[in-house]
Amino acid sequence: MESHGSSFSGLNSYFRALAQTPARLARRACSVSTSHEEMSQIKARSGSAMQRTLRWYDLVGLGIGGMVGAGVFVITGRASRLHAGPSIVVSYAIAGLCALLSAFCYTEFAVDMPVAGGAFSYVRVTFGEFAAFLTGANLIMDYVMSNAAVARGFTSYLGSAIGISTSKWRVVIHGLPDGFNEIDVFAVIAVLAITLIICYGTRESSVVNMVLTILHILFIVFVILMGFWRGDWKNFTQPANPNNPSGFFPFGAPGVFNGAAMVYLSYIGYDAVSTLAEEVHNPVKDIPIGVSGSVIIVTILYCLMAASMSMLLPYDKIDADAPFSGAFRGESDGWKWVSNVIGMGASFGILTSLIVAMLGQARYMCVIGRSSVVPAWFARVHPKTSTPVNASAFLGIFTAAIALFTDLNVLLNLVSIGTLFVFYMVANALVYRRYVAIGTTNPWPTLSFLCSFSCTSILFTLTWHFMPLGKGKAFMLGACAVIATAIIQLFHCTVPQARKPEFWGVPLMPWMPCVSIFLNIFLLGSLDGPSYVRFVFFSALAVLVYVLYSVHASFDAEGEGSFGQKSGEIIVRESDESDRGHCFLKV
Repeated sequence: MESHGSSFSGLNSYFRALAQTPARLARRACSVSTSHEEMSQIKARSGSAMQRTLRWYDLVGLGIGGMVGAGVFVITGRASRLHAGPSIVVSYAIAGLCALLSAFCYTEFAVDMPVAGGAFSYVRVTFGEFAAFLTGANLIMDYVMSNAAVARGFTSYLGSAIGISTSKWRVVIHGLPDGFNEIDVFAVIAVLAITLIICYGTRESSVVNMVLTILHILFIVFVILMGFWRGDWKNFTQPANPNNPSGFFPFGAPGVFNGAAMVYLSYIGYDAVSTLAEEVHNPVKDIPIGVSGSVIIVTILYCLMAASMSMLLPYDKIDADAPFSGAFRGESDGWKWVSNVIGMGASFGILTSLIVAMLGQARYMCVIGRSSVVPAWFARVHPKTSTPVNASAFLGIFTAAIALFTDLNVLLNLVSIGTLFVFYMVANALVYRRYVAIGTTNPWPTLSFLCSFSCTSILFTLTWHFMPLGKGKAFMLGACAVIATAIIQLFHCTVPQARKPEFWGVPLMPWMPCVSIFLNIFLLGSLDGPSYVRFVFFSALAVLVYVLYSVHASFDAEGEGSFGQKSGEIIVRESDESDRGHCFLKV
């Protein structure tokens, strides 16, 4: 490759770089890295290494802490009241199974390639730099905005727990527009305190999370026991209004699956655990136990909470916004204090979800910095703390600034469109990685399969959400299901796997990742219009940043020898056991 100076050494250099943008996009946008490079050459750009101090029980605690936030205290009531009724218990079990399948996709990648990049690295080694950058940019923005919303929610729940109105500790500035005029200093304090903890050390962060998670689980167990003690079994089958549908399945199978789609969002959080793979003592053993174990434990807790709530009240009397605390708030025989206890438990849940999310967002930014598509300053790991201090501090301050004055009005623990998009990309990336050996295998059969299956899933989703009830809808849904099944089976029988994982792999390929692909498309179809507007806006902004900065910084890094890939060449790596015998196309 021709030698060149930095694209950012001066205005003239930058304008010359912009003039070469089409050629640089063609060279870098689809460039892929290898597992070997991610774990050695690219990882070395951080300077000091992250210490492997986490065990499987740390990952279980972090997974539970990341998933079980305060949102479960809200979303359970909405799903039961509007969709499933008492069968919300079954909805949680179905959603838990689907979450486990999606977690398997993350686990295989994290075991095979234990780096801190999570979804960004997984997409980068399969679909290339641009797709990875788009994935990472949306994920970082979603983390920052949702963490700011969660931090403001912490003050709300803590205020309700101790009996102090939120308005008493939020300062209203009347000169600012609504939604930006309530200054929340306590939210800022919470974010900055957590930022200091995660900068100090990952092991210390895990200990703090473990303590808060245990306290949170104790509150959840208390709520479950209170529900079974104070509840009535007849509420599982009898509504308060006899004119409403009765039975354990008052809204039938559609209600169960609609409820499962809604409560699935309560399982989001295990993905952040995959970003800690670089700090796990024994990735092959600890990551599968940590990720899968946390999802299974959370599923059991959620099912018991749903059963407890269904016993407390008939489904048509449940407060959709505060089901558990609302069940006791109106009690006149001395049980009103239980609602305050629930508020305190939710506060601990918010703190644990914040710790895990802020750990995850810093490691995403660190690895994105290693790839040179953002300044390498973010990639630095502090030699004393072995943590990505620069990325942690920058994103912590950014999150605190947003939490200070912006009421994002985002429901706690609900995932945005960007995170579902990332889950969709990871499931597709896993199928692609299993069936395509870059440089030796024709990728088009796999790409055609992924596109056709996604299109069929989109058609099923549109039919489910928008087509009126009737025989036509049932026929369309059935036809989509048959076509999707036939597509998977045809692919399974005609396209052999190009590689099999050495240590741990998702079973029943390609069926399990396809279920994850379908589920994420189905959930994307349930989101509102503003979510899509925000996704398009952030994606367009990410594309602009990539075209104006990232592709040129990446091109410069390739010229400096930071990346070993060159366009149109095939190499065979024999130096690393995990990549032995595989050919890679240098792009």
